[in-house]
Amino acid sequence: MDVAGLELDDVHIAGLLDARKVLGGQHSPLAQVGTEIVDEHPPRDILHPGLSSKAVRLHYWQHRFGLEPPAGVRLYNTLTRAKEELHPVSAGNVGMYSCGPTVYRYVHIGNLRTFMIPDLLCRTLEYLGHRTRQVMNITDVGHLTDDTFDRGEDKMLVSARLEKKSPEEIAAFYTQAFREDAATLNIRPAAEYPRASHYIPQMIELTTKLIEKGHAYEVDGTVYYDIASFPAYGRLSGNSTDKLLAGVRGEVDPRKRHPGDFTLWKAAGEHRLQVWPSPWGPGFPGWHIECSAMSMSLLGDRFDVHSGGADNIFPHHEAEIAQSEGVTGHRVVSCWMHGGLLLLAGSRMAKSAGNFFRIRELEEQGFDPLAFRYLALQAKYRTKLNFSTDGLAGADRALRNIREHLIEWTRAGDVAAGEGTDDAALEKRFRSAIADDLDLPEAMALVSELTRSKVAPGVKARLLRSWDRVLGLDLERPEPRRALPPGAAEVLAAREKARAAKDFARSDQLRDELASLGIAVIDTPEGQRWRVQAVRQGSK
Repeated sequence: MDVAGLELDDVHIAGLLDARKVLGGQHSPLAQVGTEIVDEHPPRDILHPGLSSKAVRLHYWQHRFGLEPPAGVRLYNTLTRAKEELHPVSAGNVGMYSCGPTVYRYVHIGNLRTFMIPDLLCRTLEYLGHRTRQVMNITDVGHLTDDTFDRGEDKMLVSARLEKKSPEEIAAFYTQAFREDAATLNIRPAAEYPRASHYIPQMIELTTKLIEKGHAYEVDGTVYYDIASFPAYGRLSGNSTDKLLAGVRGEVDPRKRHPGDFTLWKAAGEHRLQVWPSPWGPGFPGWHIECSAMSMSLLGDRFDVHSGGADNIFPHHEAEIAQSEGVTGHRVVSCWMHGGLLLLAGSRMAKSAGNFFRIRELEEQGFDPLAFRYLALQAKYRTKLNFSTDGLAGADRALRNIREHLIEWTRAGDVAAGEGTDDAALEKRFRSAIADDLDLPEAMALVSELTRSKVAPGVKARLLRSWDRVLGLDLERPEPRRALPPGAAEVLAAREKARAAKDFARSDQLRDELASLGIAVIDTPEGQRWRVQAVRQGSK
């Protein structure tokens, strides 16, 4: 069965891995990982012709820099609903903007899965010879509790009131927490983290230009974007004005010309803590204008990639296109990348619903934080993914196994490989996988294939270390030796005696007893080896 190009709406990856025959026994890198892919394609039904780009010529790189050109990369563009070759605005240099957190609470692992996308893209592009510059914003003002219908309270001010702190204190605390959580998941820092509150003048300037160009209007100190002035509004999400009207809930703001119009600048009410002067009176920016201002201020009015979660497509990124293109008169972003949502028990993981995990909570339960990264790599970034601690436990075991293999292969060195092995072919296939819209499941299947191959141990070690520059699993990190639970040492000693006496029935019985204590035992010619595994809280 050829599954290399499989496109599925509902897939359970455990079955997919069986079909590909990449499990290779209990000690393979993908053993016992039960990631569930829920949806391959986000619902988009608008096709956009896009803009032409000049291909980078081979001789340009060879003669100007004495280098081979960066390898080509194809990315799925939400705007065109197709995979497209990436042609950077500046040859060999990729500029990308990523929607970052609203820093009013801790980020959860669903957020972190989304933030992994630009990290993986940067790692992939750099591995293939490109240079990257990633900007990720920090939203510290203007994100309302009901952003779909442009109403509600500012999330920053809600947290400030509940925690009895200033908005600045809330922003500083949760920004630092976000940076620490991202580092725990081995997400490399962006080149810049602009804060929305530091770009108010640029937001006012953009809003003024939109009014001048007929795209916006002011009513009682609040400025709205007139979606009727931008005929392409809806092309990213597939929404039309009729759909927007049908989706309106509750009372419509009577000051809007159309219920779908959205706020660029909002007049401040009494006693609001975050207020700035503007040509329309004191107020604060709308959420959407913030990203237009920050992205174009730092990356220019034409840049390569804009990433975010599927929940950002509408209204946030739809509005951002209308704003940025309304001001410039041309397409600003070449490729829109969106990650699938993380689900918990079939429902979207969200702070507002309270059904989420922090990466620190998983760590406190005994899991390696990078086991979550390993788990996420099993599914294409665009798919919805069901999370479970059982699946995470499988990823934790698989990650530890592959680290142990790497240690063994490094010690063994470059002994002769078996017949028919070709490490160059494996490297070529890895590069092909990551260049094809970040096909990390294919890359991880290749990792499993490598572990079972006849390639020399030292070559296996070199390939894994090289591939880990993209995977980010920190495979060379030594495993910490966890303390044995009470009574386990005595059971291990008893099992060693049973093995020496060739009482294998007793030995197997004691192995099961150790497993119930969370101890995995591996028999080797040198004796038994053991490891304390992550055990789901509440299990026995």
